[in-house]
Amino acid sequence: MTKKFSLLSASVMAVAAILASAPIGAEEVKPDVAVEYVEGGRAFTKDDIPTYFIAEDGTVDWPVFSGFRRYHAECHVCHGPDGEGSTYAPALKESALAMDYYDFIEVIASGRQKVGASENSVMPAFGTNKNVMCFVDDIYVYLKARGMDAIARGRPAKKVDKPDELRAEEEECMSG
Repeated sequence: MTKKFSLLSASVMAVAAILASAPIGAEEVKPDVAVEYVEGGRAFTKDDIPTYFIAEDGTVDWPVFSGFRRYHAECHVCHGPDGEGSTYAPALKESALAMDYYDFIEVIASGRQKVGASENSVMPAFGTNKNVMCFVDDIYVYLKARGMDAIARGRPAKKVDKPDELRAEEEECMSG
């Protein structure tokens, strides 16, 4: 009887501790996506992390539009359209919010394998795929914008023209 009571008490106390550590009514912490500066046709946060810029009329910057295109060319087969996820792979729009930028890039470049009793998933490495790596920041900002609900599902209706700096960056990466 004492053993049962001890296990029950420990379980109740553990749940109480978890509940006590989470403020009631607290909202989920959203990542910092505020544009601090624009350089070379890309927007960045105060921490020098690529971010997105969407005008009040819904016009997206070129990296978001490019990210939409590249995501749907390379990623959606496993991860579902618009970063929503699938029965096969997780929603990357959520990963872009939950993961550190550098970890996100590392997983794309090096891949990831999780094998266990309840999980068996493999993300292939794309580090040598120029169609992914030359546009990885674009894919990231597109997914970040989707995760923040800054853009709706589907092809963005309005985009800025491709900046010359990004055209040159793409040509250099794809030819190198």
